[in-house]
Amino acid sequence: MATLYNQYDKNIRLTWVYISMFLIFVIGVGYVFAGAMGSSTALYVAVAFSTITSVVSYWWSDKIVLSMSGAKELMFADNKELYRLVENLTITAGLPLPKIYTIEDTALNAFATGRDPQHGVVCLTTGIINRLERSELEGVIAHELSHIGNRDTLLSTVVVILVGFVALLADWFRHWAWFGGSRDNDSKNQLQVILMVAAIILSILAPLFAMLIQLAISRKREFLADASGALLTRYPEGLASALEKISGDTEPLEAANRATAHLYIANPFKGKNLTKLFMTHPPIEERIAALRGMEIK
Repeated sequence: MATLYNQYDKNIRLTWVYISMFLIFVIGVGYVFAGAMGSSTALYVAVAFSTITSVVSYWWSDKIVLSMSGAKELMFADNKELYRLVENLTITAGLPLPKIYTIEDTALNAFATGRDPQHGVVCLTTGIINRLERSELEGVIAHELSHIGNRDTLLSTVVVILVGFVALLADWFRHWAWFGGSRDNDSKNQLQVILMVAAIILSILAPLFAMLIQLAISRKREFLADASGALLTRYPEGLASALEKISGDTEPLEAANRATAHLYIANPFKGKNLTKLFMTHPPIEERIAALRGMEIK
Protein backbone atom coordinates (compact mmCIF):
# COMPACT_ATOMS: atom_id res chain seq x y z
CA MET A 1 0.00 0.00 0.00
CA ALA A 2 1.18 3.53 -0.75
CA THR A 3 2.47 5.56 2.17
CA LEU A 4 3.06 9.25 2.65
CA TYR A 5 6.79 8.51 2.61
CA ASN A 6 6.90 7.09 -0.93
CA GLN A 7 4.47 9.81 -2.11
CA TYR A 8 6.97 12.34 -0.74
CA ASP A 9 9.87 10.68 -2.60
CA LYS A 10 7.87 10.35 -5.82
CA ASN A 11 6.92 14.02 -5.86
CA ILE A 12 10.52 15.12 -5.24
CA ARG A 13 11.72 13.02 -8.20
CA LEU A 14 8.99 14.31 -10.50
CA THR A 15 9.64 17.92 -9.52
CA TRP A 16 13.33 17.68 -10.40
CA VAL A 17 12.44 15.99 -13.70
CA TYR A 18 10.22 18.98 -14.50
CA ILE A 19 12.93 21.45 -13.46
CA SER A 20 15.53 19.70 -15.62
CA MET A 21 13.16 19.71 -18.59
CA PHE A 22 12.47 23.40 -18.00
CA LEU A 23 16.14 24.35 -17.96
CA ILE A 24 16.81 22.36 -21.14
CA PHE A 25 13.82 24.05 -22.75
CA VAL A 26 15.02 27.55 -21.76
CA ILE A 27 18.53 26.87 -23.06
CA GLY A 28 17.11 25.45 -26.30
CA VAL A 29 14.90 28.47 -26.87
CA GLY A 30 17.81 30.82 -26.29
CA TYR A 31 20.03 28.86 -28.68
CA VAL A 32 17.45 28.88 -31.49
CA PHE A 33 16.79 32.62 -31.12
CA ALA A 34 20.51 33.45 -31.06
CA GLY A 35 21.13 31.23 -34.09
CA ALA A 36 18.29 32.79 -36.07
CA MET A 37 19.53 36.29 -35.30
CA GLY A 38 23.10 35.35 -36.19
CA SER A 39 24.32 37.03 -33.01
CA SER A 40 24.48 36.15 -29.33
CA THR A 41 24.42 39.79 -28.17
CA ALA A 42 20.69 39.88 -27.57
CA LEU A 43 20.92 36.65 -25.61
CA TYR A 44 23.66 38.09 -23.38
CA VAL A 45 21.54 41.18 -22.72
CA ALA A 46 18.54 39.00 -21.84
CA VAL A 47 20.62 36.87 -19.48
CA ALA A 48 22.00 39.98 -17.77
CA PHE A 49 18.51 41.41 -17.36
CA SER A 50 17.23 38.08 -16.05
CA THR A 51 20.10 37.90 -13.55
CA ILE A 52 19.28 41.34 -12.17
CA THR A 53 15.61 40.35 -11.90
CA SER A 54 16.61 37.13 -10.15
CA VAL A 55 18.63 39.00 -7.53
CA VAL A 56 15.77 41.40 -6.82
CA SER A 57 13.27 38.54 -6.62
CA TYR A 58 15.52 36.47 -4.36
CA TRP A 59 16.04 39.20 -1.77
CA TRP A 60 12.70 41.02 -1.82
CA SER A 61 10.09 38.64 -3.25
CA ASP A 62 8.54 37.99 0.18
CA LYS A 63 8.11 41.70 0.91
CA ILE A 64 6.66 42.29 -2.55
CA VAL A 65 4.14 39.45 -2.19
CA LEU A 66 3.08 40.49 1.32
CA SER A 67 2.63 44.09 0.19
CA MET A 68 0.58 43.03 -2.83
CA SER A 69 -1.63 40.91 -0.55
CA GLY A 70 -2.21 43.64 2.02
CA ALA A 71 -0.90 41.33 4.78
CA LYS A 72 -0.12 42.55 8.30
CA GLU A 73 2.30 40.95 10.73
CA LEU A 74 0.74 39.12 13.67
CA MET A 75 2.48 39.52 17.01
CA PHE A 76 2.35 37.08 19.94
CA ALA A 77 -0.01 39.29 21.94
CA ASP A 78 -2.47 39.45 19.02
CA ASN A 79 -3.24 35.71 18.99
CA LYS A 80 -1.28 33.64 21.50
CA GLU A 81 -2.99 30.36 20.63
CA LEU A 82 -2.19 30.63 16.92
CA TYR A 83 1.35 31.77 17.64
CA ARG A 84 1.97 28.75 19.90
CA LEU A 85 0.44 26.41 17.30
CA VAL A 86 2.90 27.62 14.68
CA GLU A 87 5.75 27.51 17.21
CA ASN A 88 5.03 23.88 18.18
CA LEU A 89 4.91 22.75 14.56
CA THR A 90 8.18 24.51 13.70
CA ILE A 91 9.89 22.80 16.64
CA THR A 92 8.60 19.43 15.40
CA ALA A 93 9.75 20.22 11.86
CA GLY A 94 13.15 21.48 13.03
CA LEU A 95 12.58 24.86 11.36
CA PRO A 96 13.18 28.41 12.61
CA LEU A 97 10.02 30.16 13.73
CA PRO A 98 8.63 32.00 10.69
CA LYS A 99 6.99 35.39 10.83
CA ILE A 100 3.20 35.15 10.90
CA TYR A 101 1.08 37.47 8.76
CA THR A 102 -2.67 37.74 8.32
CA ILE A 103 -4.93 39.02 5.55
CA GLU A 104 -8.17 40.61 6.69
CA ASP A 105 -10.56 38.54 4.56
CA THR A 106 -13.26 35.99 5.37
CA ALA A 107 -12.20 33.69 2.51
CA LEU A 108 -10.41 30.46 3.50
CA ASN A 109 -6.82 30.52 2.28
CA ALA A 110 -3.14 30.67 3.24
CA PHE A 111 0.32 30.80 1.70
CA ALA A 112 4.01 30.72 2.59
CA THR A 113 6.85 32.82 1.26
CA GLY A 114 10.49 33.66 2.04
CA ARG A 115 13.75 32.85 0.29
CA ASP A 116 14.84 30.26 2.90
CA PRO A 117 13.72 28.80 6.25
CA GLN A 118 15.55 31.57 8.13
CA HIS A 119 13.35 34.15 6.37
CA GLY A 120 10.14 32.14 6.19
CA VAL A 121 6.69 33.68 6.40
CA VAL A 122 3.33 31.98 6.93
CA CYS A 123 0.33 34.07 5.92
CA LEU A 124 -3.25 33.17 6.84
CA THR A 125 -6.55 34.85 6.13
CA THR A 126 -8.62 35.79 9.15
CA GLY A 127 -11.35 33.61 7.65
CA ILE A 128 -9.26 30.45 7.81
CA ILE A 129 -8.11 31.26 11.35
CA ASN A 130 -11.66 31.77 12.63
CA ARG A 131 -13.55 29.10 10.71
CA LEU A 132 -11.37 25.99 10.91
CA GLU A 133 -11.10 23.53 13.79
CA ARG A 134 -7.74 23.35 15.55
CA SER A 135 -6.69 20.07 13.87
CA GLU A 136 -7.67 21.48 10.46
CA LEU A 137 -5.77 24.72 11.02
CA GLU A 138 -2.80 22.69 12.22
CA GLY A 139 -2.90 20.73 8.94
CA VAL A 140 -2.94 23.95 6.89
CA ILE A 141 -0.04 25.47 8.83
CA ALA A 142 1.93 22.22 8.52
CA HIS A 143 1.35 22.34 4.75
CA GLU A 144 2.72 25.89 4.57
CA LEU A 145 5.68 25.07 6.79
CA SER A 146 6.43 22.17 4.46
CA HIS A 147 6.62 24.61 1.56
CA ILE A 148 9.25 26.52 3.55
CA GLY A 149 11.14 23.39 4.60
CA ASN A 150 11.09 21.95 1.07
CA ARG A 151 12.36 25.28 -0.32
CA ASP A 152 9.25 25.57 -2.51
CA THR A 153 9.14 29.31 -1.86
CA LEU A 154 12.56 29.73 -3.50
CA LEU A 155 11.77 27.19 -6.22
CA SER A 156 8.59 29.01 -7.21
CA THR A 157 10.56 32.26 -7.52
CA VAL A 158 13.15 30.60 -9.75
CA VAL A 159 10.47 29.09 -11.98
CA VAL A 160 8.61 32.38 -12.30
CA ILE A 161 11.89 34.03 -13.35
CA LEU A 162 12.52 31.31 -15.95
CA VAL A 163 9.03 31.78 -17.38
CA GLY A 164 9.57 35.53 -17.52
CA PHE A 165 12.94 34.99 -19.19
CA VAL A 166 11.35 32.89 -21.96
CA ALA A 167 8.61 35.48 -22.49
CA LEU A 168 11.23 38.24 -22.62
CA LEU A 169 13.29 36.37 -25.23
CA ALA A 170 10.19 35.74 -27.31
CA ASP A 171 9.15 39.40 -27.18
CA TRP A 172 12.62 40.63 -28.12
CA PHE A 173 12.89 38.23 -31.02
CA ARG A 174 9.50 39.19 -32.45
CA HIS A 175 10.43 42.85 -32.13
CA TRP A 176 13.75 42.23 -33.91
CA ALA A 177 12.12 40.22 -36.72
CA TRP A 178 9.29 42.74 -37.20
CA PHE A 179 11.60 45.73 -37.51
CA GLY A 180 13.84 44.37 -40.24
CA GLY A 181 16.16 41.94 -38.54
CA SER A 182 15.29 39.15 -40.98
CA ARG A 183 15.30 41.04 -44.32
CA ASP A 184 18.73 39.94 -45.50
CA ASN A 185 17.57 36.39 -46.26
CA ASP A 186 19.72 36.17 -49.43
CA SER A 187 22.87 36.16 -47.32
CA LYS A 188 21.65 33.47 -44.97
CA ASN A 189 22.64 29.83 -45.29
CA GLN A 190 20.10 27.02 -45.17
CA LEU A 191 20.67 26.27 -41.48
CA GLN A 192 20.02 29.87 -40.47
CA VAL A 193 16.83 29.96 -42.54
CA ILE A 194 15.64 26.83 -40.73
CA LEU A 195 16.55 28.40 -37.39
CA MET A 196 14.65 31.55 -38.37
CA VAL A 197 11.47 29.59 -39.09
CA ALA A 198 11.87 27.58 -35.86
CA ALA A 199 12.50 30.77 -33.89
CA ILE A 200 9.35 32.45 -35.24
CA ILE A 201 7.28 29.43 -34.20
CA LEU A 202 9.00 29.28 -30.80
CA SER A 203 8.45 32.99 -30.20
CA ILE A 204 4.73 32.30 -30.34
CA LEU A 205 4.58 28.94 -28.54
CA ALA A 206 7.48 29.12 -26.06
CA PRO A 207 5.77 31.40 -23.49
CA LEU A 208 2.74 29.07 -23.48
CA PHE A 209 4.90 25.97 -23.03
CA ALA A 210 6.89 27.69 -20.27
CA MET A 211 3.70 28.59 -18.43
CA LEU A 212 2.43 25.01 -18.68
CA ILE A 213 5.67 23.68 -17.18
CA GLN A 214 5.42 26.26 -14.40
CA LEU A 215 1.88 25.16 -13.57
CA ALA A 216 2.88 21.47 -13.65
CA ILE A 217 5.71 22.13 -11.15
CA SER A 218 3.35 24.16 -8.96
CA ARG A 219 0.84 21.30 -8.87
CA LYS A 220 3.53 18.77 -7.94
CA ARG A 221 4.79 20.97 -5.11
CA GLU A 222 1.27 21.13 -3.68
CA PHE A 223 1.07 17.33 -3.57
CA LEU A 224 4.49 17.23 -1.92
CA ALA A 225 3.54 19.84 0.69
CA ASP A 226 0.35 17.87 1.46
CA ALA A 227 2.40 14.71 2.06
CA SER A 228 5.05 16.56 4.07
CA GLY A 229 2.44 18.37 6.15
CA ALA A 230 0.64 15.12 6.96
CA LEU A 231 3.94 13.58 8.05
CA LEU A 232 4.55 16.57 10.29
CA THR A 233 1.21 16.41 12.12
CA ARG A 234 0.91 12.61 11.90
CA TYR A 235 -2.79 13.25 11.17
CA PRO A 236 -3.63 13.43 7.43
CA GLU A 237 -7.34 13.78 8.17
CA GLY A 238 -6.81 17.26 9.62
CA LEU A 239 -5.51 18.65 6.33
CA ALA A 240 -7.99 16.59 4.29
CA SER A 241 -10.90 18.02 6.30
CA ALA A 242 -9.48 21.54 5.94
CA LEU A 243 -9.24 21.12 2.17
CA GLU A 244 -12.86 19.99 2.07
CA LYS A 245 -13.95 23.16 3.84
CA ILE A 246 -11.72 25.32 1.63
CA SER A 247 -13.16 23.74 -1.54
CA GLY A 248 -16.68 24.29 -0.22
CA ASP A 249 -16.01 27.98 0.39
CA THR A 250 -17.27 29.91 -2.65
CA GLU A 251 -15.87 33.29 -1.58
CA PRO A 252 -12.93 34.48 -3.72
CA LEU A 253 -9.97 36.11 -2.02
CA GLU A 254 -10.02 39.81 -2.89
CA ALA A 255 -6.30 40.33 -2.25
CA ALA A 256 -5.20 37.64 -4.72
CA ASN A 257 -4.00 38.25 -8.26
CA ARG A 258 -2.67 36.14 -11.13
CA ALA A 259 0.95 36.69 -10.13
CA THR A 260 0.48 35.31 -6.60
CA ALA A 261 -2.33 32.77 -7.14
CA HIS A 262 0.02 29.77 -7.27
CA LEU A 263 1.34 30.53 -3.76
CA TYR A 264 -1.94 29.86 -1.98
CA ILE A 265 -2.99 26.50 -0.57
CA ALA A 266 -5.96 26.50 -2.97
CA ASN A 267 -7.05 28.49 -6.02
CA PRO A 268 -8.02 31.89 -4.53
CA PHE A 269 -10.33 32.81 -7.42
CA LYS A 270 -12.76 29.90 -7.03
CA GLY A 271 -13.33 29.88 -10.78
CA LYS A 272 -13.66 26.83 -12.99
CA ASN A 273 -10.71 26.03 -15.25
CA LEU A 274 -11.11 24.86 -18.83
CA THR A 275 -8.51 22.14 -18.45
CA LYS A 276 -6.29 20.68 -15.76
CA LEU A 277 -3.23 21.82 -17.75
CA PHE A 278 -3.99 25.45 -16.89
CA MET A 279 -4.70 24.91 -13.18
CA THR A 280 -2.38 26.52 -10.65
CA HIS A 281 -3.30 23.76 -8.17
CA PRO A 282 -4.21 20.07 -8.43
CA PRO A 283 -7.93 19.34 -8.05
CA ILE A 284 -8.70 19.38 -4.34
CA GLU A 285 -10.61 16.11 -4.73
CA GLU A 286 -7.38 14.41 -5.81
CA ARG A 287 -5.44 15.92 -2.92
CA ILE A 288 -8.05 14.76 -0.40
CA ALA A 289 -8.12 11.27 -1.91
CA ALA A 290 -4.31 11.07 -1.76
CA LEU A 291 -4.30 12.07 1.91
CA ARG A 292 -7.04 9.67 2.90
CA GLY A 293 -5.67 6.82 0.80
CA MET A 294 -2.25 6.73 2.46
CA GLU A 295 -0.92 5.41 5.70
CA ILE A 296 1.69 6.84 8.00
CA LYS A 297 4.11 4.13 9.10
